[in-house]
Amino acid sequence: MSERTLHARDPEPGTADGTRGEQSGAAPATTRRRPRNRDGLWPLVFLGPLLLGILVFYFWPILETFLNTFSTFGPFGGRTFAGLENYAKLFQDSFIPRAMLNTAVYTGIVLLGIPIAIGIASLLTQKGLRFSRFYQILFFLPAVSMPVAVALVWRMIFNKEFGLVNYLLSLVGIEGPYWITAPWWSLLAVSIVGLWSSLPLAVIILSAGLQGIPPELYEASQLDGAGPVRQFVSVTVPLLTPSIFFLTIITAINGFQLFDLLFAMMGQANPAMADTQSLVYLFYAEAFRQNDQGYASVIALLILLIIGLITLLQFRMQRRWVHYE
Repeated sequence: MSERTLHARDPEPGTADGTRGEQSGAAPATTRRRPRNRDGLWPLVFLGPLLLGILVFYFWPILETFLNTFSTFGPFGGRTFAGLENYAKLFQDSFIPRAMLNTAVYTGIVLLGIPIAIGIASLLTQKGLRFSRFYQILFFLPAVSMPVAVALVWRMIFNKEFGLVNYLLSLVGIEGPYWITAPWWSLLAVSIVGLWSSLPLAVIILSAGLQGIPPELYEASQLDGAGPVRQFVSVTVPLLTPSIFFLTIITAINGFQLFDLLFAMMGQANPAMADTQSLVYLFYAEAFRQNDQGYASVIALLILLIIGLITLLQFRMQRRWVHYE
């Protein structure tokens, strides 16, 4: 047997049958390594305090409120399991429908401030307008004012005897109503103040949106023969829909959280408070005046549910009228 034959029969190291993997046609075995995380635990270190704060100050109160709905509390503490008693009380409470109606009316009136803010923002962002920044600062001042101070000033303005509103109405021969102590008039007065208070933020956001519209679109529409009104309807408003959508979300949420303005303008001893109270005020009355924390927790969950459903509905409907391009 020749030397060449002997070398051909010798198995090569690293193979089971004496043949190379490349010669047998088998693909070499390769091990895939997972990408190494070079950051380590640093993302968790930075996100940990934020996640802990959200868990402690947001999710835990919601869970605690939900557990309180199945309990009754004594005047000096202590918790007793009550089952669905608080939920049954919710459907029997005659103040709930009126409070929901008052909150919805207030929110609807405040939402009317968005079209007003569009007009104001359009005037403030016109080219060639002098002192436009100064006017924007003036419109933003109510947003940085204390809500209680604002409510007290407007309470004097709506006063029946010496208020500015009734004085102006008397100049044209109209006797002004009792704005603060009459049921529906008091709700209208609070809603007007809420609308006025919501304008500054809306004007600032819409002004930023108007400044982000490319001028070339107005030039192209002008070449097509569009006038100022047509440009406003066909160019300005469609491109402002993302900002308008954002404002509708935060305005509706703030509207259903009406409390401080109503509390400061009306007062607890007001005879019209029972017919003007909002859902949040009803929650306050049950929790801190009647000391019925279990039933107040049910009202809090009702407010959370209403706000969640309205926000979800707005997000579903925004596909039909919001233009992002």
